[in-house]
Amino acid sequence: MKEIVIDPITRLEGHGKITIFLNEQGTVENAYLQIPELRGFERFCMGRRAELMPQITSRICGVCPVAHHMASTKALDACFNVEPPSAAKKLRELMYCGYMIYDHTLHFYYLGGPDFVVGPDAPPAERNILGVIKKAGLEVGKKVIRHRAYGQKITEIIGGKATHPVCGLPGGVSKPLTEEERDELLKMAESCVEFARFSLKLFDDIVLGNTRYLDMIKSDHYTLRTYNMGLVDENNHVNFYDGKVRVTDPNGNEFVKFAPSEYLDIVAERVEEWTYVKMPYLKKVGWKGFIDGPESGIYRVGPLGRLNAAEGMATPLANEEYKRMYDTLGRPVHSTLAFHWARLIELLYAAERAVELAKDPEITSQNIRNPVGEPGEGVGIVEAARGTLIHHYKLDQDGLIKDVNLIVATTNNYPAICMSIRDAAKGLIKGENVSEGLLNMVEMAYRAYDPCLACASHYAFGEMPLKIEIYDSNGKLVKSIKR
Repeated sequence: MKEIVIDPITRLEGHGKITIFLNEQGTVENAYLQIPELRGFERFCMGRRAELMPQITSRICGVCPVAHHMASTKALDACFNVEPPSAAKKLRELMYCGYMIYDHTLHFYYLGGPDFVVGPDAPPAERNILGVIKKAGLEVGKKVIRHRAYGQKITEIIGGKATHPVCGLPGGVSKPLTEEERDELLKMAESCVEFARFSLKLFDDIVLGNTRYLDMIKSDHYTLRTYNMGLVDENNHVNFYDGKVRVTDPNGNEFVKFAPSEYLDIVAERVEEWTYVKMPYLKKVGWKGFIDGPESGIYRVGPLGRLNAAEGMATPLANEEYKRMYDTLGRPVHSTLAFHWARLIELLYAAERAVELAKDPEITSQNIRNPVGEPGEGVGIVEAARGTLIHHYKLDQDGLIKDVNLIVATTNNYPAICMSIRDAAKGLIKGENVSEGLLNMVEMAYRAYDPCLACASHYAFGEMPLKIEIYDSNGKLVKSIKR
């Protein structure tokens, strides 16, 4: 049995590799996404003071810190049995919109989008933001850089820091917003609305207007029929910050809707010996292996998972784009590459929602924190850019951490990512002579999820001891790799 190794995989957060196994006829037998990073954060958080958790967990990743900071803060609200004031919730959500703006912009223009804007067969050195600027023009590059910076500035004004915010406290936030800051936030948010609309038009022109790309999006080897999961408000519209978690089946029907505290009744996790990342699945359906369809408990989260799990967007412009995507691709959408379209719809929603919140008179209220109660147990769930993020803490009577469980967005998606890579490899690779462009099209199957492998494995240390043994279909050891 022959193998093709893509190591390292590129344009994502974290480190991993893909190993593709070919049979004697040169067709793909299987493919694996291996994450050789040790999980660490859950363990070394134990014994820490609970109020430190929003700062500690935000260091899991430099790309996803706002999501971890806010999931952690919400978990502490529950642990200390305190409901934050309305103004504090709005400030948290406004900061979160800024995070979504800069993160979705980062992925589309820097990481995933170059495969479309520049082309999947373009030289690797051109499939990046510089290639996008060369293809789309210098003014486009300036817009991208400016509006990604706006998202980070929104986070900085409310959160105290652009990358690792420090505002989250159990029961509220650390500082109010001034009228001058509100005016600045509003101007940036309004500009981001126009930038999101521009980005959707760019996607229309370059991707949807290209028959080859549209055929790729609809092709079988980029299609996966799974359950979908995401936070929704009382109208079943997408919400990044709060609400209940809704799961829909592969036909688009509601399967379950649950409160954060109920997640252990819905989701279970398993381990595989070839990776450090866990494999979540729906308990009521069960783990049936790496298969899709209604009999498989595998589900997807993230932009496409959220839109499939919802019944609309809560802002008008984003809702029109939501309807247009489903009018074009049908409902629900099972195409992995449609994550990119969903991501841009969410970019528009985040910008529109930021405008709404910045205009809210209560956003500058001084009432931003309520007193906490006795320590206990709590769960906080938010929608990270990459999908549903769960923080679950148990505290002792002194407010120290007794137990921690984190289910990160990319962890939720990991079984589906593995299947997407396998199916893309099987659909695209026909023989041993494989071009770099073809391998990049296999990578596009994972890149659409915008995976954050450091988050998924809660990577904490430097290089770890690693031994990988590869066996053929007869159980014979073919190769052993040790670091």
